[in-house]
Amino acid sequence: MEYSIRAASVEDCKDIRRLIGVSAGGRVRTWKARNLERDGFSENPFFHCIIAEVPEQHKTKEGDHTKIGYATYFYNYNTWCGRAIYMGDLYVMSEFRGKGIGRALMSKVAQLGRAAGCRQLNFTVMDWNKSARDFYLRQGCVDITANTGKHFMRCEGEALEHLAQP
Repeated sequence: MEYSIRAASVEDCKDIRRLIGVSAGGRVRTWKARNLERDGFSENPFFHCIIAEVPEQHKTKEGDHTKIGYATYFYNYNTWCGRAIYMGDLYVMSEFRGKGIGRALMSKVAQLGRAAGCRQLNFTVMDWNKSARDFYLRQGCVDITANTGKHFMRCEGEALEHLAQP
């Protein structure tokens, strides 16, 4: 199947929002296209995004869309290993899976990381998503959860507000 991978632009925000909604099964709470515009396409973006796109003749069965996948990423720093790239999301619409598009998106994130001098590509995957875990393992990734003795932690809502108090 013919497809292309390219850097997302601010004009893609509505499609990115649609894909986020599909990937989350409609459970997205706060993301709106304008939030994506502000956070990903401002002078100092919090994230970057790439898009997988198919030609018109391969558009989706439902909705006539040509933008069928995306990956978000940002750069960070690990004091133990140096520069790293974190892939926040990787999603390809189900009718386009198994055609190499997910691997192409992930490969592009890895290429961008290597070009920036990153030594690691980090990401998380939901424990219930066995097909995604298997996909990542096939790419040569490793599940470091048991090996590192580290836990992914979060502080949000009232706890974050309380913590932010001087």
